[in-house]
Amino acid sequence: MATWLLRRMFQAALVILAMTVLVFVGVNVIGNPVDIMISPDATQEVRQRAIEALGFDQPLWRQYLTFLGNAVTGDIGKSYVFNQPALDVILQRLPATLELAVSALLLSILIGLPLGLLAGFRPDHPTSRAIMAGSIFGFSLPSFWVGLMLIMTFSVYLGWLPSIGRGQTVSVLGIEVSFLTLDGLKHLALPALNLALYQISMVLRLTRAGVRETLHQDFIKFARAKGLRPRRIVFVHVLKNILIPIVTVVGLGFGHTVAFSVVTETVFAWPGMGKLIIDAINVLDRPIIVAYLMMIVVLFVVINLLVDLTYTLLDPRIRLETQE
Repeated sequence: MATWLLRRMFQAALVILAMTVLVFVGVNVIGNPVDIMISPDATQEVRQRAIEALGFDQPLWRQYLTFLGNAVTGDIGKSYVFNQPALDVILQRLPATLELAVSALLLSILIGLPLGLLAGFRPDHPTSRAIMAGSIFGFSLPSFWVGLMLIMTFSVYLGWLPSIGRGQTVSVLGIEVSFLTLDGLKHLALPALNLALYQISMVLRLTRAGVRETLHQDFIKFARAKGLRPRRIVFVHVLKNILIPIVTVVGLGFGHTVAFSVVTETVFAWPGMGKLIIDAINVLDRPIIVAYLMMIVVLFVVINLLVDLTYTLLDPRIRLETQE
């Protein structure tokens, strides 16, 4: 197990190193931040001083080596706009995005899993057919349009929920969170639901497909012949055998939710990383863009590792292979 874990960590380090090259080169060949930060009326001498101060006069390979050396110590650069370390600016917005992503993840599990089980055990029931038809909308409708419709329905017409902002927050261990207050939960409801719709549909359809396949297996027939209760058959024999693909989708979906929450955060004016990266792209704040992309890379690498470790807990055969 230890050898397998060390091998995976070495592979993860190589992936992160390769992505630093792609991210740094990709970001630094697009546009020129000096054109945005310096007035068009500035003299050539002023522009040259700005270029030298930012290190843009150095060859790209030397800029990359400088960036890599600083990144090892946790310094990814200083934001051109905020005049603060880019990583600190990202970490200030990270709790809001994680709060939104975790809420969407919980909704996808709490809604998608029971509905998928119902549709799998009773595939011909009208309710199951309605559930499967409704799941198509989760795949098909664009999130920005769904977000606008949620705002129009629950904020404008009904007046039940607020449409923008994060609401009242409380500090927990120095981190501002909104889900511990009633006002914060009201502000969280609509963006979390909008972000979770795709994941709910995915979990729902995977669960239904897994149930339909597992019900015809011999061990399920044997469990029924033994007279086991339906609840035990569902939660012990069926659910445990269909969890591996669901864990995969939920784990990677969480990374996808964090990385691509830009649209939802923009529609609902949620003060997270998504809105920050949009503003950084508009002003070519390269350190912020690089810090954001590298954080997403590390997040996906960690999630993949955790998903693989979860496999070993769910399936003894995978656990045996890792021990070998």
